[in-house]
Amino acid sequence: MTNHTLSAPALFDLTDRVAIVTGAGSGIGQRIALGLSQCGARVACLDRREDGGTTDTVNLIQETGGQSLELVADVTIRKALDDAVDRTVREFGPLDIAVNAAGIANAHAAEEMPEEQFQTLMDINLKGIFLSCQAEANAMLTHGGGAIVNIASMSGIIVNRGLEQAHYNASKAGVIHMSKSMAMEWVDRGIRVNTISPGYTATPMNTRPEMVHQTKEFESQTPMGRMATVDEMVGPAIFLVSDAASYCTGIDLLVDGGFCCW
Repeated sequence: MTNHTLSAPALFDLTDRVAIVTGAGSGIGQRIALGLSQCGARVACLDRREDGGTTDTVNLIQETGGQSLELVADVTIRKALDDAVDRTVREFGPLDIAVNAAGIANAHAAEEMPEEQFQTLMDINLKGIFLSCQAEANAMLTHGGGAIVNIASMSGIIVNRGLEQAHYNASKAGVIHMSKSMAMEWVDRGIRVNTISPGYTATPMNTRPEMVHQTKEFESQTPMGRMATVDEMVGPAIFLVSDAASYCTGIDLLVDGGFCCW
């Protein structure tokens, strides 16, 4: 049980806690991995990318005095995730925190979408989150619990104007409701499960040169008049995995610049 006599800063202290972050090779996952380390956690960085992004994340953590290790795994393969979690526990100790940020996005008109495109996205965005949570929860249950945060999207709540992405929206709606369901299954066994639903965020995927006109549309549709930076997802993640959120489970935290108010 959380010690409620802790000072406010201590509520966010993650010193000596062990974390795993999927999708840690770029964007939101990379920045959250760095943020967890800056709050004191030992962070295992998992991704399947081959462009050196995950190595960069690990190096950045280590250069600032943190402890980190690189895990190469496909989130659609349960054994790969089990092996990754096992290695994290062997090298760093019992797992306390998991942030699942691995995911993809693409678009296609619903009436013409190839089945393979639909299935690949669902496998990564929805099945991948489920398998990640399975592996992480099984490790957490062996020592009394932990905190899991899954990265969803405001697209799981609303339909984005002008974007043909029925499969993506459905996958993120699934992440939100699946996370609530798992939160209730594990609520009496010490595991908290929550989601963060970012609005339009300036990740590498959204800031490509060919996206410039669409980016302007994203900004004009957002009450705050701009996209979020990846840094703005760190505070919500730190809150949800820390003792400051000890009474929060099954919630979806919108970080959308007010988008869903209109």
